[in-house]
Amino acid sequence: MKILQLAPVWETVPPPRYGGTETVISVLTEELVRQGHDVVLCASGDSMTSARLFSLVPESLRVAGLTSDPVQYAAMHVAASMSLANEFDLVHNHNGPPGDLGMAGSAMTETPMLTTLHNMPAEDTHFIWDHYQGWYNTISDQQTSVIDPLPKARFAGRVHNGIAVDSFPFQAQKQDYAFFMARMSPEKAPHLAIEAALAAGTRIVLAGKVSTKEESEYFEAMVRPLLRLPGVEFVGEADGAHKRELYANARVQLVPLLWEEPFGLVMIEAMACGTPVIAFNRGAASELVISGSTGVLVEDVAGMARAIDSISSIDPHECRAHVAAQFSAQALAQKYLAVYEMILGEEGVPLDHVA
Repeated sequence: MKILQLAPVWETVPPPRYGGTETVISVLTEELVRQGHDVVLCASGDSMTSARLFSLVPESLRVAGLTSDPVQYAAMHVAASMSLANEFDLVHNHNGPPGDLGMAGSAMTETPMLTTLHNMPAEDTHFIWDHYQGWYNTISDQQTSVIDPLPKARFAGRVHNGIAVDSFPFQAQKQDYAFFMARMSPEKAPHLAIEAALAAGTRIVLAGKVSTKEESEYFEAMVRPLLRLPGVEFVGEADGAHKRELYANARVQLVPLLWEEPFGLVMIEAMACGTPVIAFNRGAASELVISGSTGVLVEDVAGMARAIDSISSIDPHECRAHVAAQFSAQALAQKYLAVYEMILGEEGVPLDHVA
């Protein structure tokens, strides 16, 4: 197939630190190329890929410090990328900030577009979502159940995210600390992870970025005071190598969700390292964690603290095997290729060139 992968330019692909959407885009793109497909990745110029890279923006907006006025860069990125679309069998749009402009760009080509809903619809872009006439997929059953069907688009199904499992080091012998990694934001609730770890008498290490005004205000009010307590360590925004080391050595990954997160990449990343996950039973957590086998799903901080005490009964090898079987790069590409073929069949595109 000839596939155009349209990435946001907010973060580099793959991201040097935080960026779940960009991580998935990279994993999918690299596996499609490995399988012999002709792929062009439209992303920021500092992206790294074995596909052909098309870029209009030299650096990702966050790296370049252009996040205060991002729309002009994102709009030109989408327009320039869509000028290539007629050369491809399908455009895979990974909608993201700012403005979900990739979906708006679908009107510029006759080539079928699939949009992956990495994020939930935002109120300030509902006009785009309401008028998008391409295809879309969700990333979890939970997201499918809560999102209203797009009025003019066609639903292509659910495809779970995946990771390059072999890039995550497996480690059965753990150090005695709990780990939390996410944006320092109220809905990710690092303050509750600290509270649960302290209640269980366990040291906790936290990693994550503080980038927006809301995150900064929350961090200063709710998290920084707790960093003065014994056994609480904040290491900032960990890069790829550092986060893998922290995942692999941790006794447990804590995910105290306070929102209906549509996936949660940190959970499968931790389990790939053999580290069990204790998560609030919200969002897609129950689709990722097998409670009692690869982690524990709980309802509150007290339940999380109790689960920390008993987490040693979880076999790290089961955690790794679960991710390798369900959330690998190969599984991700296989599922998307099936969706691509379904879309092309429905659109009446000849499939004799499809691998």
